[in-house]
Amino acid sequence: MKSLGAKPQGARLERIKASPRWAGERFRNLHPILPGLRDPNVPMPTITEFLCGGERRVPKAPLPSVNPLEAWRRKPGSGLRATWLGHSTVLIEVDGLRVLTDPVWGLRASPTRLAGPKRFQPVPVALHSLPPLDLVIVSHDHYDHLDYPTIRELAALDVPFVTSLGVGAHLEAWGVSPARIAELDWWESHELAKGGVRVSAAPSQHFSGRTIKRRNSTLWSSFVIRSPRHAVFFSGDSGLTTEYQEIGQRLGPFDLVMLEVGGLHPSWGDMHLGPENALKAQALLGSGTFLPVHWGTFSLAMHAWDQPAEALLALGPKAGVRLLMPRLGEPIEPTQADGVVPWWRGVDVEPLKPGSDTVTTLPKAMPWPLD
Repeated sequence: MKSLGAKPQGARLERIKASPRWAGERFRNLHPILPGLRDPNVPMPTITEFLCGGERRVPKAPLPSVNPLEAWRRKPGSGLRATWLGHSTVLIEVDGLRVLTDPVWGLRASPTRLAGPKRFQPVPVALHSLPPLDLVIVSHDHYDHLDYPTIRELAALDVPFVTSLGVGAHLEAWGVSPARIAELDWWESHELAKGGVRVSAAPSQHFSGRTIKRRNSTLWSSFVIRSPRHAVFFSGDSGLTTEYQEIGQRLGPFDLVMLEVGGLHPSWGDMHLGPENALKAQALLGSGTFLPVHWGTFSLAMHAWDQPAEALLALGPKAGVRLLMPRLGEPIEPTQADGVVPWWRGVDVEPLKPGSDTVTTLPKAMPWPLD
């Protein structure tokens, strides 16, 4: 099955073996698990519980979303703008360059279209309608971050990829030229050919693998995007570690911090942040407006689909955090964070009314460039 990807080999495998995080057969987390992150009294959910357990895991209607194409025609006044397109997919416009994180347009976070977590929210813009991209970042190889049909479509474009050690084997197997792939170990950086933008890989506490037998054969990372005027932090997937403080010290300060908040369960609390620990991670990073990601698209845990948003809305102001919680597809600049409107409320109460600005079908392509 092509969607499973490929094993790292040759020079790529040799780079993996040279990593301090490689433990002979697989990558490992170096940071000790902090107390209280994982509840030893709560067992791992069964397959049945994962697929069918919990309540309100999927909204009753599509979430409010915005067609961003018209807004993308105008350059951001501050030079930095982010458009959350669902889950961990964000289009970042930074000083004239466009960076896309963990692009997933596929129907399911799964190796097959017949089974597995199905997206309950369409992407507010078609993949072929995106403006020209300058970079794609892939944090790790899990199905909700590395999507086979999406990469196959992006492979036809002349866009470079930056990813974690070993993940390039999947990209190359799916048609991305090796010359367009930069694989990074933690604390390594890659300079883009234009715009003075540097992308750096940083620690995260997670795991990898597209099959059980290939568990942790590739690395997982967070990433920092730094231009001459701005810096953005993207967590990928991660549990809480004190490494966030080191990231802030070495690669900060940040204008925008994108941290994962959904898909949390007590038995794997060391591998995902969730809302409370995301706020702690943001405090350790030490700066940046907080844009939550990794929610609102797939049901990957037993909690209600809107629980992460409600928890952040309640806890964020108490923590003194500037929250940025735009609707799907709504381009917004970190400097515009002046309060959160809980747009997700009411979706389960009644169906969305026709004639609103909600996009339930993908818009047609728009010609680019438009700058």
